[in-house]
Amino acid sequence: MFRKFSSSSLALAVLLATGCQDHRIPTTPTTPTITTLATGLVAPIGVETDASGRVFVTEQGTGQNDGRVSEITPNGQVHPVITGLYSFKRPDNELDATDHLLATGGILYILNAKGLYQLNLASYKTGDAPIPASSLTPENIQQFVVNYTFTNDTGESHLYNMTLGPDGALYFADAAANAIIRRSPAGQLSVVTDVPGIINPNPSGPPPGPPVIESVPTGITYDGKQFAISTLLGFPFPAGKSLIYRMDLSGKLTVFQQTFNSLVDIENDGNGNYLVLEHAVFGPTGFTKNTGRLLRAKGSSSDILLSSLNLPTDIKIVDNHTAYLTSLGDNALMKITF
Repeated sequence: MFRKFSSSSLALAVLLATGCQDHRIPTTPTTPTITTLATGLVAPIGVETDASGRVFVTEQGTGQNDGRVSEITPNGQVHPVITGLYSFKRPDNELDATDHLLATGGILYILNAKGLYQLNLASYKTGDAPIPASSLTPENIQQFVVNYTFTNDTGESHLYNMTLGPDGALYFADAAANAIIRRSPAGQLSVVTDVPGIINPNPSGPPPGPPVIESVPTGITYDGKQFAISTLLGFPFPAGKSLIYRMDLSGKLTVFQQTFNSLVDIENDGNGNYLVLEHAVFGPTGFTKNTGRLLRAKGSSSDILLSSLNLPTDIKIVDNHTAYLTSLGDNALMKITF
């Protein structure tokens, strides 16, 4: 899933703010319950719910152009919605495939290595025959990013996650360009900001890694006042160093907290703090299974809500009682009850 990660790497505003308040997660540290809703998924990454409560996940596939978007019903049944999405296994065994998705305004937006797909949710009914990806035309936002000249230009683009901004635009976290990209409601593209990395304590370079470790933004959310961005950091994936940035509407970044291991998603908790998802601790043979965590980030400290998660990749907060989480390590969708 980490194509780039393993190398270097206004009324509407009121509505959004109100939505955040509706999803208040209890502030007292408690242990949520977690159950497995569906298994047998093929490299799941993103999870999203639409206005009617339907749950959708993205599956990266095996690298044989077999990526898909599926609906998971409350009884755990998996219904493929879009099939045949681009999925390619690179020589380093990482996948160029499908990442996160977002339901807003009656449209399901899907990020794939070929571009941004859209599905009109009113046209899909549970149990319909799957839609072949070949019948849909992706919007190649990646080419705009690759053509843009950044201060620290990687020459790559990996649109990994997205959120809706207060201006009705989509904001993307690009995990290869290390930047935040904006797509206006009319489809115009612009770069909001670069996301800086950190200085490696070893200025001489490898080992144990380069003098500057890339930021690798993986998640973005809007809380009614500002954006928050989660980062994973590139090799050597130092423990306790991943940052949460806040970003104002002009694109100015400030550090909210830096105490995390390889963050892959961030959501609002409705109380002015953030729920963040750690993928894993990086060990001698790669990311270590069952070391992922869900935490509440409070700026100066954190509460651990769940631990021993098996390579989690995304969390969707539905309300103040329920959330869904994808597990890449278990090829499963989990349900969390607060």
